[in-house]
Amino acid sequence: MAQHRIVLHYVFTPLPDPEAVVLWQRALCEGLGLRGRIIVSPHGLNGTVGGEVGAVKQYVRTTRSHPGLRDMVFKWSDGSAEDFPRLSVKVRDELVSFGAPGELEVDEHGVVGGGTRLRPAEVDELVARRGEEVVFFDGRNAHEARIGRFRGAVVPDVAHTRDFVAELDSGKYDHLKSRPVVTYCTGGIRCEVLSALMRRRGFEEVYQLDGGIAEYGRERGDRGLWEGSLYVFDRRMHVEFSPEAVTIGSCERCGAPANSFVNCADRTCRALVLACPGCLDEHPDLTCPTGCGTAPDDEVQHDLHHDPQHDPQHDARRTRSSR
Repeated sequence: MAQHRIVLHYVFTPLPDPEAVVLWQRALCEGLGLRGRIIVSPHGLNGTVGGEVGAVKQYVRTTRSHPGLRDMVFKWSDGSAEDFPRLSVKVRDELVSFGAPGELEVDEHGVVGGGTRLRPAEVDELVARRGEEVVFFDGRNAHEARIGRFRGAVVPDVAHTRDFVAELDSGKYDHLKSRPVVTYCTGGIRCEVLSALMRRRGFEEVYQLDGGIAEYGRERGDRGLWEGSLYVFDRRMHVEFSPEAVTIGSCERCGAPANSFVNCADRTCRALVLACPGCLDEHPDLTCPTGCGTAPDDEVQHDLHHDPQHDPQHDARRTRSSR
């Protein structure tokens, strides 16, 4: 039986001809039978693709043949092409849509002026050494934090990644500018940009969790400072790091513990509904309990580890179980 895997990757590096890279990446994936999402910008490349393991390995080797991508780190995960509805390869002004492409400076070493990278063990050491002085700052959209976050984290009230700039400029976090701030996100890519934006706005001691929540969970499981489930942007919708994971989310219908998002059954609604297994069994065509509206259609994200741009709501399948 053929084995299938997903590979996740991003790099910030100058790509002066992103349209040419798109054509190359699309042809490469089509030839290998891979599906997934790839974003190319003048600032670099961000992708998640899946398929037969030999084809994915060939994709990795060929992608690294590009002079600007030879040092790209690829992370492997369980999954297959079936976790993606199609192959999407697109050019964007930004790898992560903060709406501030003019603020981002990238050179051959990556983002210029970003936060200091900390591995998971170094994050734990920082907290052990400096205690409650350390601030965890969630770099994801607020709905992602509903099912999992670092203990005591600041969760900005943002529905879209492009809302972060206005949130930072609002002044509501100015009191944190002199404290050690650890930014974190799913796989690290959003914090590459967020930490640089924060430093440009006067935050003095900014760190970024290298590898993101996914790497922290891989190394620490549920023994560390993380609580709950990790929201992911494929058809699983969430993953847990161990059987001991706690459920911190609450069902929007009954208030019971919940960590599963499903699409609102109203096809005119773009919202995700957080629901417990009991309510999903009782109401298989669940709609928004408080009335339908517009869900976060964040352009950024897909990923178990990284955040290619797409609308996760269109990819979610209505399921009562997780893998």
